[in-house]
This record gives sequence, structure tokens and C-alpha cells, in this order.
Amino acid sequence: MAAPLATTVPQLLSRAETEFGDTESLVDGDVRWTFRQLADEVRRCAAAMIASGVARGDRVAVWAGNGHRFVVAALGAVSAGAVLVPVSTRYKGDEASWLLTRSGARMLLVDNGFLGNDYLGMLHAAGGIPSQLDVVTLGETGDPDAHPFEDFLVGGNVVASGLVTARANAVGADDVSDMFFTSGTTARPKGAMTAHGQNVAVYEAWSAGVGLCRGDRYLVVNPLSHTFGYKAGLLACLITGATLVLQGVFDPARSLQLVSDEKITVLPGPPTLYASLLDHPARSGADLSSLRLAVTGAAVVPVALVERMRAELFPNVVIAYGLTEACGTVTVGDRHADAQTIASTVGRPIEGTEVVIADRNGTRLPHGESGEVLVRGYNVMRGYFDDPDATAAAIDTGGWLHTGDVGCLDADGNLRITDRLKDMFIVGGFNVYPAEIEQLIARHPKVSEAAVVGVPDDRLGEVCQAYVIARPGAEIDPAEIIAFCEERLAHFKAPREVLIVAELPRNAAGKVLKHVLRAQADPAGGS
Repeated sequence: MAAPLATTVPQLLSRAETEFGDTESLVDGDVRWTFRQLADEVRRCAAAMIASGVARGDRVAVWAGNGHRFVVAALGAVSAGAVLVPVSTRYKGDEASWLLTRSGARMLLVDNGFLGNDYLGMLHAAGGIPSQLDVVTLGETGDPDAHPFEDFLVGGNVVASGLVTARANAVGADDVSDMFFTSGTTARPKGAMTAHGQNVAVYEAWSAGVGLCRGDRYLVVNPLSHTFGYKAGLLACLITGATLVLQGVFDPARSLQLVSDEKITVLPGPPTLYASLLDHPARSGADLSSLRLAVTGAAVVPVALVERMRAELFPNVVIAYGLTEACGTVTVGDRHADAQTIASTVGRPIEGTEVVIADRNGTRLPHGESGEVLVRGYNVMRGYFDDPDATAAAIDTGGWLHTGDVGCLDADGNLRITDRLKDMFIVGGFNVYPAEIEQLIARHPKVSEAAVVGVPDDRLGEVCQAYVIARPGAEIDPAEIIAFCEERLAHFKAPREVLIVAELPRNAAGKVLKHVLRAQADPAGGS
């Protein structure tokens, strides 16, 4: 008899416990849990939250790296009827304090000491811990104002199991399940609210689209504090019965070792993750034969990188596209499509959603023409928390979410993302999209990654500046990259300056922070 359909995250966990009970659900170092054990741990945590006074709709923040305690805290929060508010481990005190205050979080579970960070010390230095906040420490580093996690769990023993079950069963499909704050690359982040039902439906579609299934062993390097890690990772594994193998922070040598030791089959991540694995000297000695599926996505994924991934690491590469405001997923590529389609598009909209291309006036554009990508459907957020003006600016009266991404649709309905509207710059009156130049530079045999920005210029207004990471062992003369581009691009698109760098500034999701690169540029430019 088939298990009943799940429309909430607690129902997903209950269904997974029933269907996959003794299957390994989670691996985190020495911690290995079955789905039944995971469900037990989540119930303990939910009971402790209820005992601490967490009510339905309260916001519960989790500030921790990838690990079993993040999983338990997150699922415990939503099982208690609370709204999960993840906090990036890269945040400093002021950023985290602002987010905790802005969200009105009732409780904070924090892995104090993660990667040597004294998060609570940062909060104290930023003005103190918000008065309404109950603090529970997940790590070994304590604080006199916080409760150790094990003591916190013991406090839940006073709560009857029937009450925990009743609280989980009371959660509805339309209840807000999480509030992920946008990356905030240009302004203060905004809390995007999404509901249980839409998240479950989106990641059922995502899992089917990419081909995730029971028996897969899924290495989650993407931060669980981001939609890619939490929703396309944890929730997708609950849906399919795949085993979640957690890596606390990305280290290519460690990832290669985990693939060998744990027989990893699925390894999603941002493009930079695969570039690091491909170029790492430890790759030649690692057994990577179990790998079968990569899922990646970004505003731009270099075609050259996809070709290398398919040739050297994975039989199947899928490029998906999404954003926080759309539950993290809009389109999923067809893993059975021809190589060119896989490499150059991000697939079709998931079932039940629509994608159109529009100009700056909102006029719909025909196939083949580039404009802003607009999305409508069940995956669109409920809105930004306590910010009706920003919500109205993002979602128009027709229900269309304005993504800020530039793209076009081909005749088969496949979406191609070409850039971000805000990253476009104008050289002597001509629009320049950095992605086109980045794609070309990435094809140079000495180049691992590239990022392009527009910088001020006295004569042309703006000109192109490129930041380039060399492949291991390669030495690059900036002049050869400029010449490479001038031979293949219109003169106004070619970079005027190329800077060879060891790394690029990124946010927690692996996206290159273009505004940081622009800020580093010489304001005088070059004419």
C-alpha cells in the first residue's frame, strides 16, 4: 500500500520513516543514522522546543555549518510548527544581529566555535543578544547565557509524545515553513517566506527531474543554510530515500576522499566546486567511479566547464535554475538531452510553473529574444517578511516574479540564462553582458575560472575588466587573454585589463560578488 501523499515537511519525515525506516539516512563523520533514528532525534528536538515555549509560527534561527545537529534543529523547528530561519556561517556579528532582530526570531540554535568562530561573542560585540532570543549552543564552545544542546533536549522529556505528534500534524500545507534571507549582495537581505506545500511539491518535481532516487548517496557540500543545500539536499533526500552525506565545509581533497569512501553517486554544487575538483592534484588517486550525477546552476555556467565535467567526472550533468524567491527552483534541465542543450540551457520550467521573457516595459518577447526572466506559479514565494513594498516590487499584479536575470527561450521552451540585469554595463553606448565574455575566457586552455565587470572609463563611460584564475601549473600573461578575446569578440567587449588572481570573492552560495570586484577597480579607470 502506497504511503499517503505528503504536503508538509513533518509529513515528509513521517513518510520517510515508514518507507525507508532502516535505510541509512544521514552520515556525518562517525554519526550514522537510519531514517527511523533521524525521526526519533527530530521528535526529541521538537519536544524540547515545545517545552521551551516555541509556538506555531514563531521564528527559530539556526546558525551552524553542515552537520547532523543542523538537520535535527531545522526539522525539529518545522515539526514544532515554527518557521525555520537559517543564518549563513559566513555572517559576522552585525549581519547576524540585524537578521535575528529583523526576523523576530524567538530561538537561536548556534554552533558556537564552528571553524573557530565565536558567533555569540560576535553578537555581544555587535550590541548584545536580542532580549527575546533563547540561545542553544550546538557546538562545544559554551556561553553563560546559552543552553547546551544536550541539556536542552533533556528539557523536552516533560512533553508527552502525543503532544509532539499533534503539533506536527497540525502543520498545514499553507503554513510558512522557512524564511531564507536573500544573499544581500547589493543591499540588506530580505526574508523570502515559502510554505510547506509549495516546497514539498517543488522538490518532488526537482528530484524526479534530475533523477535522484532511493539508493543514491548524496554528498551535501552546499550550505544547509542556503536553499540549494537545505531544499535540494535535505528535503530531496527525505522525498526519495537517498542517503545524505554531510561535509561541513568544502575542501576538494576531503570531498574526493568522501566520494571514494562513501561511494557517492550524486554531487550537486556551484560551478566553482567542480572546477576545484577537476583541477585538484588528489583527483588522480581517488576512486570516483561511483559518481553518476552532477546538478549545478548559477547565473552563468561556463560551457567549457560542463564539457569537462561530462568528459572527466560524471555520466550525467544537469543544470537547474532557481532563486530563493521561487523556493530555489524554476527550471530543471533534461539529463537525456544532447550535450549542446545540456551545456547551453537550464531546461524547461517545472510542471505547474510558467516562464516568460519581457523587456524593461514588461512587454512579452518572442522566442530567441533576450530580456528579463519572469516566473509565475506555485513556486513563487508568499512575499518578503514584513516588507510589502519590496514584495510589490518583486511580484507584479499579474503574479509574475521579476527575477532580475536576463535570458531567452528557445523554440523548444528551454531557458537560457545570459546574465544578471544589474551586471550588464555599457561601453560607448553598447550593452555588454559579462557572461558572454566569461564563457569565452573559460575556453582558454590555461584558465580555470573568470569573472568580468564593467569599470569606469573617462572616454567610454565603462570598459571591461576581467579577473582570471589560472589552472594549476599554468602561468598566464594578461596580454594573451586580451588578445584571445580581441580575436573573437567585438572590440568594445574585449577586456581592457586582465587581473590574474588566486580566488574570487563569493557569497555562501558560491556566487561571485561582482560588487566587490567593481569596488576594487581603480575609480579613474583607463582610457
